[in-house]
Amino acid sequence: MQTTWTHLLARPLIRPLLGTRVRPNHLTTLRLLTGVAACIAFVPGTRTAMWWGGGLWLISAFLDRADGELARIGNMMSPAGHRYDYYSDVAVNTLFFVCIGFGLRHSWLGTWAVTLGLISASSMLLASLFSEWLEQRGPAGKKAYTGRWGFDPDDALYLMTPLAWIGWLSPILAGAAVGTTVMMIITAVRLLRARQTDARAA
Repeated sequence: MQTTWTHLLARPLIRPLLGTRVRPNHLTTLRLLTGVAACIAFVPGTRTAMWWGGGLWLISAFLDRADGELARIGNMMSPAGHRYDYYSDVAVNTLFFVCIGFGLRHSWLGTWAVTLGLISASSMLLASLFSEWLEQRGPAGKKAYTGRWGFDPDDALYLMTPLAWIGWLSPILAGAAVGTTVMMIITAVRLLRARQTDARAA
């Protein structure tokens, strides 16, 4: 069972849903809808848009933890549910960088914001796919990247809300274009090495 701080926070909040008609896929759908709504809200790039986008993003990020917790403690885990959750996460996280790129086109980044958003989104998409393929090759339940001190690597996405509210998404986007690309390359190399190891073992 997950023991990160965000999972521990979600657990008591979704426990009342046990025994009801609410299923993990319902929460995943809400996560997807609020995530897409948050991304769209970021596009205008105004102060109001950043507040709305940040708020919706925080709700979506929480629902991303809540659906998995409901599945675990309610014994409702399934391969189909995992795939739905995974592809929803990939779609929302990828769209996030595209939309903030457009939203920040009037910032000091200028039109480069759009390019940086597309680079970050593409690298995020590829890194996510490579990580999933890497996990499929390893022992069941083993993550491609594990966290420390009670935090998962993707918990960093929670920070997008306060950063949007205080107007600091521009430097984050510039850094993300580099960071996500590096992570994508590292994950691709790990996946290639895993495949080579499997090939030699066969």
